[in-house]
Amino acid sequence: MRHQPNTEGAPYEHHPNDILGRLMALPTQAEDFPAWYQEVVRGADLAENSLARGTMVIKPYGYAIWEAIRDALDWRFKHTDPPHENVYFPLFIPQRLLEREKEHVEGFAPELAVVTHAGGEELGEPLVVRPTSETIIWDTYSRWVQSYRDLPLLYNQWANVVRWELRTRLFLRTTEFLWQEGHTAHETREEAWDETLRMLDVYRQVAEDVMAVPVHMGRKTASERFPGADETFAIEALMRDRKALQSGTSHYLGQNFAHAYEVQFLGRDGEQHYAYATSWGVSTRLVGGLIMAHGDDTGLRLPPAVAPVQVMIVPIPGKTDEEVGSVQGAVGKLRDAIAARSWRGVPIRVKVDDRDDLRPGYKFADSELRGIPLRLDLGFRDFQANKITVTRRDTGQKQELGLDAASDAIEGLLDDVQRGLFDDAVAFREANSHRASTFDELRQLIADAGGFVTGSWCGDATCEAQVKSETKATIRFVPLEAQDPGAPCVVCGRPGVDEATWAIAY
Repeated sequence: MRHQPNTEGAPYEHHPNDILGRLMALPTQAEDFPAWYQEVVRGADLAENSLARGTMVIKPYGYAIWEAIRDALDWRFKHTDPPHENVYFPLFIPQRLLEREKEHVEGFAPELAVVTHAGGEELGEPLVVRPTSETIIWDTYSRWVQSYRDLPLLYNQWANVVRWELRTRLFLRTTEFLWQEGHTAHETREEAWDETLRMLDVYRQVAEDVMAVPVHMGRKTASERFPGADETFAIEALMRDRKALQSGTSHYLGQNFAHAYEVQFLGRDGEQHYAYATSWGVSTRLVGGLIMAHGDDTGLRLPPAVAPVQVMIVPIPGKTDEEVGSVQGAVGKLRDAIAARSWRGVPIRVKVDDRDDLRPGYKFADSELRGIPLRLDLGFRDFQANKITVTRRDTGQKQELGLDAASDAIEGLLDDVQRGLFDDAVAFREANSHRASTFDELRQLIADAGGFVTGSWCGDATCEAQVKSETKATIRFVPLEAQDPGAPCVVCGRPGVDEATWAIAY
C-alpha cells in the first residue's frame, strides 16, 4: 500500500509541481525504508544525484538544514574556553605527505582519489584529493610550533572531502561531502585528552539540543579506530529502521602525527618535546541522520532549531474578492507579528504559502513532506470567527487559537515540538535497546529486534570479528571509561573486561 496523503478532496490530476505525485511515490518505512529515504530526499527537495558517480547537488532546502547544523557547531567551537578559530588548508595534498604516517595512509588507501595529470602534462609528483587533512596540517604545524608558548593550536576547518566510496547514498555516504575537521596541538597529554572529550560533548550538545537526536557517547574498538589514532570516541544514534549511525567522531592522536611530521617544541624544562594531537569531525551525513531519526510515513519531521521554515501559514481561498482580501490582510498581519518574535534568540522563520496555482490540500501535503514544525491554516470563516487552526508536524495534533493571540503562542509551541521530537526519539531508542547474556541471544536479538544490543565482552578482536561475520553487527561503542561487566563474554564465555554495544550500522 502506498501512503495516502492528506489532500482534503484534491483530485489526482497531474500538476506541474507534482506535489501529490511525490507523496504518492512515498513508500512506508516498514515497506521499504531505503526507498522511503530516497523518496523523502527527492520529494522534499533536499538533494539529487549529480553527473560524477557518487556526487550530489545539495538543493536550497537541504543546504539550509546543513547551515543550521553548521552554525550551531561553529558557534560552540568559537565559544569554548579557550576558543577555537577557523582556518583553511588546500584541497590537494602531495602524496609523499601521506606516506610519512604508515597506519594513516593504509587506512585511507582504498578511498584515495589521486591526480596524476594536469595542464596537459603528467605531474612530477601525484597529488591526493583531500580525504582528511591531518597530513598537510601537521606538516604545516611543524613550521608553526617552536616553543610551548606557541601551544595550544585550536583550529577548525570547514571544507569538502573526497573519498572514493563503492556504495553511495545521498547525504549518508557520497564520494564528495561537506564537513568540518578540527585539528589541535597541545603541550601535554592531559590537555589533548581533555580536548578530545570536550569536542565529543560539543557534538552531543548539537545532536541532542539542536537536532533533537539522542546519542550515546563511547569509545571505539581498535578495529573501528581512526587510522593513526590512539583512541577514537564517537556519538552513536539510532535510526527508525533500527540501524545505528555514527554521527560524529573525536580522536586522541597522541604523538603519532607529531613524530611523523617532526612537530617538536622547546618545553618549559628547556628540553625538546613532541606535541600531542587531536582531530574531530562531523559531516553532511548529519542531514541524513536527521531524516532517518525523525521522519515518518508522511515525510520529514524537522526540529524547529534546524527547520528552514518553522511556521508555514496557509491561506484558504475565499469565494469573493472581499473574502480573499480579508484573508490576505489577516495573514499578512499574522506573518509580520510572528516574524517580529524570536525563538532561541533569533527571529522566527515564518512563511506564507501563497502559491495561487495549488489547492490547500496540496499545500498541506507539501508542508508535511518538508517537515515544517507548525502549520497555520486561515480561511474566511476562520477570519470571521477570529480564530486560526494550528497543526503540529511532530504529532499531527490540531488546536484552535484566537487570531489576535496566535503569535503569542508560537514560541511555546516551537518549544513543545523541539522537546516532543527529542522525547519521541528517546522513547524509540529505549524501546529498541536490549541486553544479551549469550551468543544465541545476541544473534537472535540482532536478527529479529534490531537496535542496540549490549552485553559483556572479553576485549578479544576475534570475538568482535565473529559477531560481525555471523550477524553483520559491529561494536558501535564501549563505555567512555572501561567497566567490569561482572559477567562472561556473550561470545566466548571467558571473563568479560568491558561492556560492548552492538548494532547493524550505516
